[in-house]
Amino acid sequence: MSANVDLNNRPAPDQVLVDIADYVCDYEIDSAEAYDTARNCLMDTLGCGLLALRFPECTKLLGPLVEGTTVPNGARVPGTQFRLDPVKAAWDIGCIIRWLDYNDTWLAAEWGHPSDNLGAILALADYLSQKNIAAGKAPLVMKDVLTAMIKAHEIQGVLALENSFNRVGLCHVLLVRVASTALATQMLGGSRDQIVDALSQAWLDGSSLRTYRHAPNAGPRKSWAAGDATSRAVRLADLTMRGEIGYPSVLTAPTWGFYDVSFKGKPFKFPRAYESYVMENILFKISFPAEFHSQTAAEAAVQLHPEVKDRLHEIEKIVIHTHESAIRIISKVGPLNNPADRDHCLQYMTAVPLAFGNLVAEHYEDDFHKANPIIDELREKMEIHENPTYTKEYLEPAKRSIANALQVYFKDGNSTKQIAIEYPVGHRRRREEGIPLLESKFKSNLATRFPAKRAAEIFALCKDQQRLEQTSVNEFMDLFVI
Repeated sequence: MSANVDLNNRPAPDQVLVDIADYVCDYEIDSAEAYDTARNCLMDTLGCGLLALRFPECTKLLGPLVEGTTVPNGARVPGTQFRLDPVKAAWDIGCIIRWLDYNDTWLAAEWGHPSDNLGAILALADYLSQKNIAAGKAPLVMKDVLTAMIKAHEIQGVLALENSFNRVGLCHVLLVRVASTALATQMLGGSRDQIVDALSQAWLDGSSLRTYRHAPNAGPRKSWAAGDATSRAVRLADLTMRGEIGYPSVLTAPTWGFYDVSFKGKPFKFPRAYESYVMENILFKISFPAEFHSQTAAEAAVQLHPEVKDRLHEIEKIVIHTHESAIRIISKVGPLNNPADRDHCLQYMTAVPLAFGNLVAEHYEDDFHKANPIIDELREKMEIHENPTYTKEYLEPAKRSIANALQVYFKDGNSTKQIAIEYPVGHRRRREEGIPLLESKFKSNLATRFPAKRAAEIFALCKDQQRLEQTSVNEFMDLFVI
């Protein structure tokens, strides 16, 4: 046989695909903590989406592609009157969830926001529930949604533990597409083999570049990229259920597979099996709508605000000690061109609470930035230093800290004390402190969209684990229609 031909024997599916499919099909979630955390995650994620509806740059992207389109049994977009096909509904839900950079976070070798997967999960669950009712069948219940959330979190988070996609220039929303594809295919009735096939399609898509997340190109695409990924997952699941074949060695194929094309020839590493670890350890953004690596810096700045607020023009320098990941992705100098640029700038997210005592979504808007030149004055006085211990403990499984230390020095030679915070309020180590604040955040976000009686009804349902789990998805979604 000639050496210049390819051997065309179709291989067995890559083990990575099989392991995910086995987990989705077979693993039983028996962790009460995971379900309780998923309930809190559901509240927080939907609240973030509702708050985003206050911003026209977000809402201009929502709704049907063709105005006036009617979709029988269409999925609802919370906080709106839209009833859309599941693909566009997933896009819209994913977009509003992520718009303000305020939903949950997972930090490891790769980072990301596993609640982004709710776009696919909720859109399909609502659509399928209405379709079932029309056919005389039982709808899905919210426990099905919570279970899917736990599994999507786990898939995305475990893939991220020791596999750094950002170091090869790829965006973490790839993992949203992969996790959402697995769960979407199962929700549509897919078999184990069909989940494997759909997952291969998700990896075949490759990944968007991280260009839109970094200087000098940071922009609003980072706010809808996850919606795009979760929407694509629904589409790939649908294509598979229509009979599209899979591509079994999508990761390992020499020359043409994902490892060789996009991951420098290295296979993925998996330090643990898929269980419910990620949901149990997820990080909530409770205090600030800001990129998570900056959360403890912003918290330290709030603490220092009373001491420096009347001496801002007397500051000589501001010193931040942080971890390597923060330096690599959000430390930057020079002009900040749009809100998305500002909410990924460590210096900006520290300067605002130093000067004003808080950091809210409106603080990233052009009008606020232009009206307050003190922000850029403070940015110019900042020194950023890596603390090797912070970098090390950021990756330690038993700690997973996200530490920052902040100190302000004045021209007269005096200084504030250094404020060092290892764990943000949304960390698992601060759950007891954090959950009441998360609930308050949800109440405030509900109030931006619904009258008091409806907001109270939604909050009471979401607080009751057992009642929420037994509620049909379509009834739950009814509450979020304006």
